[in-house]
Amino acid sequence: MIRAHKIRLHPTSEQANSLARAAGVARFVWNWALSEWNRRYDVGEKPTALTLKKHFNAIRREQFPWTWEVTKNASDQPILDLGKAFTAFFTGKARRPKFKSKKRSKPSFYLSNDQFTLGDHRLWVPKLGWVNMAENLRFQGKILGARITGTADWWFVSIQVELPDKIPEKKAAAVGIDVGLNRLATLSTGEQVENQAFLTTALGKLRQANKRLHRRKPGSKNREKARRQVARLHYQVVCLRQDVLQKLSTRLVDCYGLIGVENLHLKGLLKNRRLACAFSDAALGTLVRLLESKASQRGGQVIKVDRFFPSSKTCHCCGWTWEQMTLKDRIFVCQNPCCPYVHFPQDRDHNAGQNVLREALRLIGLVDQAVSGTGSDEDENLAVDAG
Repeated sequence: MIRAHKIRLHPTSEQANSLARAAGVARFVWNWALSEWNRRYDVGEKPTALTLKKHFNAIRREQFPWTWEVTKNASDQPILDLGKAFTAFFTGKARRPKFKSKKRSKPSFYLSNDQFTLGDHRLWVPKLGWVNMAENLRFQGKILGARITGTADWWFVSIQVELPDKIPEKKAAAVGIDVGLNRLATLSTGEQVENQAFLTTALGKLRQANKRLHRRKPGSKNREKARRQVARLHYQVVCLRQDVLQKLSTRLVDCYGLIGVENLHLKGLLKNRRLACAFSDAALGTLVRLLESKASQRGGQVIKVDRFFPSSKTCHCCGWTWEQMTLKDRIFVCQNPCCPYVHFPQDRDHNAGQNVLREALRLIGLVDQAVSGTGSDEDENLAVDAG
């Protein structure tokens, strides 16, 4: 298992300039290799990352002597990354590689495991020296590499470590999750997670910062300061959102062995001009992706329920369907006279979470096995703990 630990760096002003130059060299080499790849491909040749790397090293000292001022990984790794990108493109797994812009692309460069050294709260970078780190590496294992990236005014290092595989502990409990905009998540147990809407809260400051940015003269130092202020505000929103999603996903996978979620069509939801900003701010796709990755590491399982399953319109007890239900109806009222909940209105999202859980158990066959008595004791306990 490979894990990555992202740590903030505290470089001096001279070290920050050196990191920016290394990232600039990596961007230049990528663009050069992509241009050379396209030129050779157009004339009928079959370029490879190895041939491009040999050609670049042959002309590097004469045409690009300034690339020697930074670590050699900043000029070697982008060509290898370009080869992997074209391999993914030709196999249909990714789009065609594009040129990187200084304004739109994030500055970054790679360091192999033999090109850096870790110390006590510090990182040694070739041709730069020791750079202070905010914390030590949390993982103990074989270090595979590191990537240094710049975000707004800050620099970070992401260190990849190979860890031994652990035998995950299976958990018998199961839960269904109904995600939305009014509440980020409503569990089948009745627990409700509030949607913080960090972007909506910061829109006022972002508007003022963007107005200040566009009033500054292009190319001036004041415009650069205003641009950094906008970048810092966006990064703060990202950090707050990630903190909530990471903690919520970790708590859920640690408590439940089976998690049922709705398979939402997020690209289609983002086309709604009235709700696109709210869906982007909630980051529902990120929550589902974190649940899947963490559940696989901890021995859990995430079951996606079909997006057309009427979880909100169906009574979780008797199965009666409310066909005329609208988005304004936040309380579910069952009209089946034989249902125990006919006189007890339910919260719409809580009822949907219970339906998602039952449908997830049905998809893997645990509900039918528990009812018929053909399942194992572990399956029966799972259905009972699910409620």
